[in-house]
Amino acid sequence: MRHATRRAIVTASAALVLAGCATVQPGSADPAAPSGSAAAPVTPATRQEQDRILKAAEQRLVAECLDAQGLALPPASQARAPAPGPGPGADSRLRTALFGSDPRELSLTLATGLTVTANSDGCVASARTELYGDQTRWFRAQVTVDNLRAMAQARMKDDPAHRAALDRWTRCAAPSGGPRTGRPDPAVAERCTRESGLADVRARLEPAELATVRTLHRDQVATYEQLRARALRRAAELSANPTQKKGTDAS
Repeated sequence: MRHATRRAIVTASAALVLAGCATVQPGSADPAAPSGSAAAPVTPATRQEQDRILKAAEQRLVAECLDAQGLALPPASQARAPAPGPGPGADSRLRTALFGSDPRELSLTLATGLTVTANSDGCVASARTELYGDQTRWFRAQVTVDNLRAMAQARMKDDPAHRAALDRWTRCAAPSGGPRTGRPDPAVAERCTRESGLADVRARLEPAELATVRTLHRDQVATYEQLRARALRRAAELSANPTQKKGTDAS
């Protein structure tokens, strides 16, 4: 079984990617929304724009959390890993504030054998809880949805047509018949994928396998969409109230 140790937050958190939770059905009233407030802004139609809004909201919440501790991310780290501070002590303090010191972790092992983990405290976790309401439920749903395609591809490997095409690809990529010592040149890999018929087999099998995987994990898919909708509403509230602090409702 392959394991990705401390993968989810330690590697992706530096980019302050999304995560979080909530239990409000799309289209229903959000209990966090103040009564008598103005109509909620229209949710952007494209997923790309929604992702941008969610990332900006998370970055704001993280920045506020750090500010409360007298810390701040270096400007260049808004899209990358936190840059080292003035010294080892400052860098360690910043990382602890971001990712926490609690030994407890969120963890999920997928059907592919990959284990994904995330820190359960720190400013990143706090921001995700603020956006989604329940970090644990969001973590499990997000990791599952993000890996649906990988799970579908793993299922394809059991298909005889896929195995035969993969054998042809291997012979094409290593014509000497000996074991491959590494990844083939990208141009060679692309040519072999086409000539072996592997591309056609994958195109035929993947939609059905992806539909099967989505059905098997329909509860997590539904939770993902539900919590994402709640987070978008919370992000809209934050955007409409630039001075609103984390954990408070707009008046």
